[in-house]
Amino acid sequence: MEKREEESQAPLLEPRPAAAENGGGDMVGDGGAEEEEVGLGRQLLEENRKLWAVAGPSICTRFSTFGVTVISQAFIGHIGPTELAAYALVSTVLMRFSNGILVITFLVCFFLFANIMICFNLTKN
Repeated sequence: MEKREEESQAPLLEPRPAAAENGGGDMVGDGGAEEEEVGLGRQLLEENRKLWAVAGPSICTRFSTFGVTVISQAFIGHIGPTELAAYALVSTVLMRFSNGILVITFLVCFFLFANIMICFNLTKN
């Protein structure tokens, strides 16, 4: 449990070490560029792993929701054409309504955040 809390508190990218800590990597031919590339590759790998930890379940949920809708329509289509039409109409209306609520909520939050940033002059000039 504590390990997960530590991971959630850790920054996504660690700050770069100072040149003195690297042994003065400013000199030509000392391999400092290779170490920096390896460090960058490792950072990209870590960032990609953390990104997939967040985005993976979301992608899986999107696919499974679509699959449930398609399978439900296939089974209801066996009952009869009237039932299939009713299900298609209801599912379409409900999906559009829920997506509309989602978009409206996102826009309200975005504009509220933007206005707070402007009102308190928190933007960088």
